[in-house]
Amino acid sequence: MFYQDKKFIDGFITLVQECNDIILNIYKTDFDVEYKGDESPLTIADKKCNDHICRYLNSLKLDHDILIISEENKQMEYENRKNYDWVWLVDPLDGTKEFVKKNGEFTVNIGLCYKGIHKFGIVSIPVSNDIYYGVEGLGSFKLSQYGSLRKLNMEDIKENETVKLIVSKSHMNDLTQKIINQYPKNQLVSVGSSIKLLWVAEGKAHIYPRIAPTSEWDTCAAHAVVKYAGGVVLQHNTDKELVYNKENILNPHFIVKKLKF
Repeated sequence: MFYQDKKFIDGFITLVQECNDIILNIYKTDFDVEYKGDESPLTIADKKCNDHICRYLNSLKLDHDILIISEENKQMEYENRKNYDWVWLVDPLDGTKEFVKKNGEFTVNIGLCYKGIHKFGIVSIPVSNDIYYGVEGLGSFKLSQYGSLRKLNMEDIKENETVKLIVSKSHMNDLTQKIINQYPKNQLVSVGSSIKLLWVAEGKAHIYPRIAPTSEWDTCAAHAVVKYAGGVVLQHNTDKELVYNKENILNPHFIVKKLKF
């Protein structure tokens, strides 16, 4: 498939590197912050990065009509977008709150779906310039800031190993605590944005329960990295993975972990 082609992948690596530069140039300044209707922050970095990504996606010469669904674009009604088999899901700056706090825990996310299933996803962390991507049929990889490429393969948890769970203090609730209690020997770790999913994919953590709201563009790209590294992103209390371009763009609650945990 076209998304497995080296030229296609290399083009996206270059794209997210350019996005990193756009974001970091603004990150160093005293930028203004706007607030959307839901009180979430918005900066010029979100807008510039989104424009750059959308221009690139629209310039691709592909044999498919692919809809762009981005957090920063006006959303098409479901009656129209449900007719698209292929969809890009874009979050040009996931973790804008972290960007505003200047703690470095934010990402660029571009995912590709076919009939609701993630096929390709690429995520970059601008402050470190680390890039993660997952491709159906090829696997998942981490390209470090130093240029080394490593294939990601999630490992089984060892007997008596402390289970590392990613939790957010701001989203701690009874259901999350219930999941934590299933693993008496546990360590709680915290990080912002879609880095949470990346940490599970590369083995820095074992489980990420998300019992709080997220949108499809928050997870699609990193979901591909998890999936093709040997993990799953399951709807809470089911064995069904998250799917995309649904009528409701919000995700159900979910858990990220190794396929057989």
